[in-house]
Amino acid sequence: MKLENPPTLASELTSLPVTRWRRFAHDLHDGRIEQICILSDVERMKCEAEEFKQLVAEGVDALSAKSKKERFDEQSWDSLKSSPFYEVLREYRDVLPDDIPAELPQDKGVQHEIDLVPGTKYCVTRQWPLPREQVKAIDDFFESRRKAGQVRESKSPHSAPTFCVK
Repeated sequence: MKLENPPTLASELTSLPVTRWRRFAHDLHDGRIEQICILSDVERMKCEAEEFKQLVAEGVDALSAKSKKERFDEQSWDSLKSSPFYEVLREYRDVLPDDIPAELPQDKGVQHEIDLVPGTKYCVTRQWPLPREQVKAIDDFFESRRKAGQVRESKSPHSAPTFCVK
């Protein structure tokens, strides 16, 4: 259907022929639809745009005004008490502790190993080659963490040194 002058009145809009969704999708995909008009309430759109701008501005100001301590306090155990997941979170609180412990958490009996088929080849190249000094620094860092009991040696031939910072 071609319209030189798109309808502007509600009665004109409601008298337009109906197109099935599937037909519309096919016509759009095949390039038979050159233009789509989205009809909306201008005043409502202006109000929503202003509300959105205000929310964005408040969010930026609030984030910059909050200290790291305030943001941390908002995520404290006391703030989570009203959560339906509070009991489960407390059960596994050692997974993400507030302070980094000097040793690994108690073993919960969850272990895994990867058994390779004999003769299987695997990739041993690094995804991004690093300078030797950086490789040595990373290896030294993880060796010191291993000696401190904070990381375990992986049994996987595909393992890569990885650590997370909270």
